[in-house]
Amino acid sequence: MRAMVIGSGGREHALVRVLADSPRISAVVAAPGNPGMASTPKTRCLAVSADNVAALTAAAVAERVDLVVVGPEAPLVGGLVDALHAAGIRALGPTAAAARLEGSKAFAKEVMASAGIPTAASQTFTDLAAARCALPDGPVVIKADGLAAGKGVVVAPDRATAEAALVQMLGEGRFGVAGATVLVEEHLAGEEVSVIALCDGQRALCFPAAQDHKRIGEGDTGPNTGGMGAYVPAPALDAAGLAAVQRTVIEPVLADLQARGTPFVGFLFAGLMLTAQGPKVLEFNVRLGDPEAQVLLALLDGDPVPLLVAAADGALPADAALPLGPGAAACVVLAAEGYPAAGRRGDPIEGLAAAEALPDTTVVHAGTRREGEQVVTAGGRVLGVVGRGDDLRQALDRAYAGCTLIRWPGQQLRRDIGHRALARGG
Repeated sequence: MRAMVIGSGGREHALVRVLADSPRISAVVAAPGNPGMASTPKTRCLAVSADNVAALTAAAVAERVDLVVVGPEAPLVGGLVDALHAAGIRALGPTAAAARLEGSKAFAKEVMASAGIPTAASQTFTDLAAARCALPDGPVVIKADGLAAGKGVVVAPDRATAEAALVQMLGEGRFGVAGATVLVEEHLAGEEVSVIALCDGQRALCFPAAQDHKRIGEGDTGPNTGGMGAYVPAPALDAAGLAAVQRTVIEPVLADLQARGTPFVGFLFAGLMLTAQGPKVLEFNVRLGDPEAQVLLALLDGDPVPLLVAAADGALPADAALPLGPGAAACVVLAAEGYPAAGRRGDPIEGLAAAEALPDTTVVHAGTRREGEQVVTAGGRVLGVVGRGDDLRQALDRAYAGCTLIRWPGQQLRRDIGHRALARGG
């Protein structure tokens, strides 16, 4: 088979590695890809934007691909899978109608209410004055309804911060159409975990629960980022808890969307808060998380391609199971100077080959480009160093050993990835 991966970040590099490792795959095309993908065996990059649905569809036809795996959310919400299906190309990802689960937070709340899924209480507004009147005096969460490049959620500790967020979204139009509708949502207390499932429209195969670290600073301080690291399994949600989430969250979503005539195919991501009343959904994403993908895919010990194809075809076997190995995996993100505000670009990166040579350690490219023979920084989150081990401590030691070999000016990283699990003895 010939495969195609859409995207240019760390999640997509991890997907390219998995596909290229499969004996069932003869070639992988990445669009647009990055230097890490370009150096992966069997892989070639195409200079096609991940947001250009027409060009991506034409490329998939021209390349005669048998399976397209879509990494980021924007092309899914923009209808790439619909266009690929119309062109006769098999694709793993939801249609635009099903991708509304991430493309519209208000729609996601509607689905959760219909399916009886536990979530934070919320109200939806398009009028600034009305939204202001709904604000509590204490903590609250303000969310832009649509896609806002990961910047559309504000966890406001007080009314003043919440009002400022509302003014930016509804008054000043900071996010354009994406912020023309906002949700004022109950602030939930607890520990966050991520549950991701491979779905075929009716059935779901859940990966173990993962946990990522959103804040830039150690001890979970400072501004939010796209994720400074992740690990799996997360002991905060054990096997029994995972089974309960599949029963009370994942399967009801699939049933509701199936009943609406928009079955969900692809990777369904449930961001959960483990509250005193049990798990509640913070958000749904319609693709693998990043950096969660890097650690979940690192735990695969067998070839997942038959399951990916079966899911895309809506035909996961009733007895299917993900080919997961034992142990743990951890990812430490190396970020550019200035991130998350604006990462500095163009700094030469040293030590990539030395880090890759370490046992059970891989380096995933997220924001890099090649200038001649040199790989340089080209984004906020630049690299992810992934370690796998018999337990979390060993996985983290291997990831951090790789980090010590990679250098560029102003490099940022957190040195406490996995601290919650380690405090539990995980």
